[in-house]
Amino acid sequence: MENELKYQVVKSNHPLTEFVESFWLLQNQSDCTREVVVLPDGRVDMFFTRSATGTFHIALLGIQTQPERASIAPLRQTYAISFNPLAVHYLFQTDIAHLVDKGTILPSSFWNFNAEDLNDFDLFCEKATKKIHSMLPSEIDERKRTLFNLIYSSKGAITIKELAEKSFWSRQQINRYFSQQFGVTAKAYCNIIRFRASFQHIKEGKLFPQQNFADQSHFIKEVKKLSGVSPKQLFKNRNERFIQFSTLNSE
Repeated sequence: MENELKYQVVKSNHPLTEFVESFWLLQNQSDCTREVVVLPDGRVDMFFTRSATGTFHIALLGIQTQPERASIAPLRQTYAISFNPLAVHYLFQTDIAHLVDKGTILPSSFWNFNAEDLNDFDLFCEKATKKIHSMLPSEIDERKRTLFNLIYSSKGAITIKELAEKSFWSRQQINRYFSQQFGVTAKAYCNIIRFRASFQHIKEGKLFPQQNFADQSHFIKEVKKLSGVSPKQLFKNRNERFIQFSTLNSE
């Protein structure tokens, strides 16, 4: 199965970085369907997919709180944009609370993309960058900016009390914002970010807490809760089925 799945990840550049984490592609180059698992990582993903028959569609996936099994059909080409949650209000001008662990199909002409845009990844990234750049807000709520900066800089290892004190929002306001906008609690989101921060350590075989977990038992429990398997099984990543682990080397 080696090299059957092609990955490429491109990090976004300023001024998109607050809204876009990365652009990436995933292509099944074999004639067999591949079964994979997508892990929660705190991002909101927009998928642009073209099947072997040429069928094209665009989908938006909300915040994941559990691992998602997916089948990648033979010769299917997928490009994607991974958004930071701050993009939801400022770029989509809506909430995605109803999309927790779910996705929705967008109009096939969304942002003027079409099947031909999946012929060249560099040109896709360029087109997406220009479109998003044209939509960037002139102002951002500094409380929200501070909130996410604190979460990401601490890699999720921060209490809601600390977030409230440093962002000048009350705990109730923070939880209301997360629940209404994204469909998860602030604590649950922080736990996902802390879990995501452990990927590289686990891939390197460091199967013990690195990100402020209470102890080894707590670490294993949280990893199993969000991935469905133990840290040891993630480390093995048999058949490259855990997508984010397989793409770490591509970043």
